[in-house]
Amino acid sequence: MRPSSNTKLKILLANPRGFCAGVNMAIDCVNQVLELKGPPIYVFHEIVHNKHVVEDFQERGVVFVDHIGQVPSGAVVIYSAHGISPAIRDESKDRNLVEIDATCPLVTKVHLEVLRFAKEGYKIIFIGHRNHDEAIGTMGEAPDSMVIVESVEEVEALTFTPDEKLAYVTQTTLSIYDANKIVDALKRKYPGIRQPPKEDICYATTNRQNVVTALAPEVDLVLVIGSKNSSNSKRLVETAESMGVSGYLIDQASEIDPQWLAGKRSVLVTAGASAPEHLVQGLLDRLQSQFGGVIETRTLTDEDVSFAPPKSLRSLAVIG
Repeated sequence: MRPSSNTKLKILLANPRGFCAGVNMAIDCVNQVLELKGPPIYVFHEIVHNKHVVEDFQERGVVFVDHIGQVPSGAVVIYSAHGISPAIRDESKDRNLVEIDATCPLVTKVHLEVLRFAKEGYKIIFIGHRNHDEAIGTMGEAPDSMVIVESVEEVEALTFTPDEKLAYVTQTTLSIYDANKIVDALKRKYPGIRQPPKEDICYATTNRQNVVTALAPEVDLVLVIGSKNSSNSKRLVETAESMGVSGYLIDQASEIDPQWLAGKRSVLVTAGASAPEHLVQGLLDRLQSQFGGVIETRTLTDEDVSFAPPKSLRSLAVIG
């Protein structure tokens, strides 16, 4: 089904999109451990939140676990990009596991902020999604000093007194718009609350949301490549919808419903920070072949961020 017999479907291809530096580093970690040690190797939680990445690694002998007790004693375990709590590290040491920490450095930054605020006697409010791996790991740094809020309504329900020492940090993959609403509510309720020295929402999340914000007004539809458990990918759809433009999150091109394109003249294509580029290309191929799409790439900013492999991986390479 083409949008019209006389018109081409205009495809705006968002740039930047797809893999961020943290995801690249984490995936490289798994690839290098596979090369050094061979399968099976173990990863605590999904290395990144993308089903295609996970399934590819599973086919190559990677075992993803949700409990450290599932990893054989003395084996190599890789921690996912989302970070872990100190309790998980302690359990790994008890089992004599060889730890490879693929936590994104920008997530580690938030962990360190929590530790510093807790050491200084602050109660810490974590703005994030309580069931997300990143939130669980960060909250584990100072569980007795932290509470989590997901909405302005939850801020209003907080019972801290005005004279308590309060600080806040945020999950790195939040909607900028939603996070700012919650931060504003915190500052109204607790004017003296401390904020992180630097923004917690990561550069890649910010850049991808900014592209959607800038380009959504030019199109009739936004398609986001990403998995359903990817926080930053879901935020891209929410960003489009907050601007009155329909948006859909899909794992791959085959999930397109042709009815979405009925009567549409233009579409924005982007991808979450954990979505591989070959899935974007598959979507573009289908939009071109089935819907007569013509691609126009739009670049709002260039990304040149990269992260070195963790020291634990370099040590493993030396040991061989």
